[in-house]
Amino acid sequence: MDSICSEAIIQKHYLKGSSVDSIYFGGGTPSLINPLLLAKIMETLKSVYSINSGAEITLEANPDDISPAVLEDWKQMGINRLSIGIQSFRDEDLKYLNRVHNGSKAVESIEMASQAGFQNLTIDLIYGIPTLTDEAWQLNLDTALKLGIPHISAYSLTVEPRTALDVMIRKGKYAPVDETQSIRHFEMLMSFMEKHGYLHYEISNFCLPDMFAKHNTAYWQREPYLGLGPSAHSFNGNSRQWNVSGNAEYVKSISEKNFPFDSEQLSNEQQYNEYVMTGLRTMWGCNSDVISRQFGETCHSEFISRIRKFMESGMVVETDGVYKLTLSGKLMADGIASDLFIT
Repeated sequence: MDSICSEAIIQKHYLKGSSVDSIYFGGGTPSLINPLLLAKIMETLKSVYSINSGAEITLEANPDDISPAVLEDWKQMGINRLSIGIQSFRDEDLKYLNRVHNGSKAVESIEMASQAGFQNLTIDLIYGIPTLTDEAWQLNLDTALKLGIPHISAYSLTVEPRTALDVMIRKGKYAPVDETQSIRHFEMLMSFMEKHGYLHYEISNFCLPDMFAKHNTAYWQREPYLGLGPSAHSFNGNSRQWNVSGNAEYVKSISEKNFPFDSEQLSNEQQYNEYVMTGLRTMWGCNSDVISRQFGETCHSEFISRIRKFMESGMVVETDGVYKLTLSGKLMADGIASDLFIT
């Protein structure tokens, strides 16, 4: 934690004096950390950076880490938004996912946060879980709506190679993921959220009006950001850098004033590809004028030529030079983006 504070000072010029609109404690389980240590980082950031009075300050939290006392501590240090890793409100699903909390604790954690004054809440839900029937998925969505959650991130279950879940599935002890079921759940999700007034502003993210996640939206709109800590990534618009992942090496390097990162300079084509990838995932889409102005006529011509087939198939629509995915296109977002890439 001392090294993270030191890095914040060492990196103070990375954002070129720009004011800070968002701070995000994540990339692990920061709710396990003593609030006094988190407060120390916050105080360091306040002393080094110009933080806007309306800045969004988010902390990722596990349901089982939440209590009235710790909620008060987080409020006192300036946290004004919580991202709670719910995954599901059903014990059967949570057991499949090897989560520590149960369904009742998931509900309780949200109610405690609301009672403590945290109105800006987001939760994670996972669909496509083999234990999750269509009716059960609908129940999860109904529960989230009933709890008044203003922002929901929902992801299809993916099984990473060599994880415990992967091993259990290959041994036949757990049921495998059904892609058809995942697609059906995603379609149910989109329909449900639209019906209840939520904006589908990014493939995996839904919010009530004016409740966009400032931090993640900055990523998708390719705004500069600074990452602090082991494995943290930073982006300044033209290049990307990432810190070493090992804690010991990170701490040793910081103590020696030898900043531990690797970096890459992004080519014009790489920047174009990132714009297409992130832009298409959002409700703001890709603007052909922006492509022409920022990345040149070659990228613009390639974009117009390649996206035509997706418009003809009904996966993309265009209005005033802005290209957006349709409902069917959202099911194929990554594939469409990769077809538009220039390599």
